[in-house]
Formats: sequence, C-alpha cells, structure tokens
Amino acid sequence: MLEKLNPPLGTNKKKKRVGRGPGCHGKTSGRGHKGQRSRSGGTVSVWFEGGQTPLRLRSPKRGFNNSLRILYEIVNVKDLNKLNDVDVVTQEELKKAGLVSGKNPIKILGNGEITRAFTVRANRFSRQAIKKLEEQGGRAEVV
Repeated sequence: MLEKLNPPLGTNKKKKRVGRGPGCHGKTSGRGHKGQRSRSGGTVSVWFEGGQTPLRLRSPKRGFNNSLRILYEIVNVKDLNKLNDVDVVTQEELKKAGLVSGKNPIKILGNGEITRAFTVRANRFSRQAIKKLEEQGGRAEVV
C-alpha cells in the first residue's frame, strides 16, 4: 500500500541546471551581464546600502559615551556569606563561587548583613561595606 503512494503532481520540481552550454541557460547562466552579482561570491551584506552613508551613521547620536569609564563587577556584603570555608576573599575565590566573571575589577558594596569575619581583597569598597566588615572583625584591603 505505502509503496504505491506518489507525491502530488508539481511538488517535485527538477533543479535548474545552469552553465552547461548554450542550449539552456548557458553563457551567463541567468545572471545577466557584468556587475557584482554576476560574479562568483558577488554578494553584499543585508545592511549594505550601495555606497551611500549607512543609516546607523546618518541617525543622530545622543548623549556622551565615556570610553575611559571603568566597569566594576559588583559584589554585595551579603554574598560573602556564601563563601563558608574561606577567610581571605580574593578575586579567584569570588570567581570559583560564581559571584564574578573575573574579567573586570571588583567593587564590594554594603548591601545586606555579614555573619562572620572576612579579609576581603578587592579593587574598590563602599564606606558601608568597610564599616560592616570591620564591625565583624574583618578587614578590607584595596588591591
């Protein structure tokens, strides 16, 4: 039964064979004469606008982007409680715990409470973070 089934007429179209002599789509093979799109590899990206100024350059720019701005990775004091068996917290320890990616400098903020003393080595600290660390008997060391 299944072996007698055929696809409906017109659904299986043969692929157009081009570039096989002058009889059928030979010579230019349906690409026209000359020009970028007639050549092999002659395609342009979707956003290419034919040599005119692209839209992203024509549109007005707003504000100011400081290229020298330092992006810090933020760690709150309450997140340090996740480091159970660590007394000296460094960038490597924070990276192992998954709190930072390790690509940017680290800033410790004072959000939350801390349960025990830590010696924390980071690039920046907020005043609140330093205060909370020292209340528990810990230290904040700027690297």
